[in-house]
Amino acid sequence: MPTPSATPPRNAAPRRLIAVVVLVPVLAALALWAFAWPATRTAPRDLPLGVAGPAAATAQVEKQLNRHEGAFELHRYADEAAARDAIEDRTVYGAIVVTAQGPELLTASAASPVVAQTLQRAVTEQAAATGTQAKTVDVVPAPEKDPRGAALTSSVLPLALAGIAAGMLVTLLGLRGLRAVTAL
Repeated sequence: MPTPSATPPRNAAPRRLIAVVVLVPVLAALALWAFAWPATRTAPRDLPLGVAGPAAATAQVEKQLNRHEGAFELHRYADEAAARDAIEDRTVYGAIVVTAQGPELLTASAASPVVAQTLQRAVTEQAAATGTQAKTVDVVPAPEKDPRGAALTSSVLPLALAGIAAGMLVTLLGLRGLRAVTAL
């Protein structure tokens, strides 16, 4: 009677190769989808935005902003000073102040340069539709050394890669328990 061997059957190696050849591209595609899909779907949703000025004038602005269904969460302020305070307190990301000279957009690029640009684009389009120009004032500007706020976001990928590499090393070294935690 033949003795059982410790080696895997002959057809196990091709199965593993096929699994790797199929799974690696599928996993890569899923990872790409996980990053790309949300980026293509970004749009403001319930973005806190202030509207300041006389009630009759702000009603028209609010009506136009409400056309962007679900994009903005509007907050009313009596005047520009109250809107500036709300931006500085981070209650809102920006505010549209209706003045006799036309609309004025107050932003906080330090809070989010992307949101400040989105607000500027929306208000510029709205002002163009009414035949006016909107003045933009950055109430809380981003630091001069990093005006786009790229320092924090550019550090995420290296940190993630370093974490993955550390986890792989701990696994390859076979560390367990307290030694693994200490190494990580």
